Amino acid sequence: MKVFLDTSAFAKRYVAEQGTDKVMALCQQADSLVVSVMCLPELISTLSRLVREKKLSKADYRELKGDTVADLADVDICQITSGIMDSIILLLESHPLRAMDAIHVACALAVDPDTFVSADHRQLLAAQKAGLKIVDVS
Repeated sequence: MKVFLDTSAFAKRYVAEQGTDKVMALCQQADSLVVSVMCLPELISTLSRLVREKKLSKADYRELKGDTVADLADVDICQITSGIMDSIILLLESHPLRAMDAIHVACALAVDPDTFVSADHRQLLAAQKAGLKIVDVS
């Protein structure tokens, strides 16, 4: 089973919160995991924010960052091509999505996963309308 995780879902592998158990179970079931090229920068942004808010220590940040980079070595990363850029624009024109959310959906459409996993309801709705099977981990 090919599973595409947006950043909100992928982050649950490192930050325990509602939906973490569901994400971990999906990852265990998956034959392959796929993320967009934007996943790492978005995740580092989230972890850095948690450090600034003093919800995560700098030592824990370094450990989680290392774990993430190591895990991404075993994950397929979808790069943005001109065809994906066209899909991003179409998604933005037809759904109330933020640009980063449209990138994740467009990348998922390009790799044709069995499941698209996210905790973002607008993104999930757009993905479902575009024909992807979705899993909500919010």
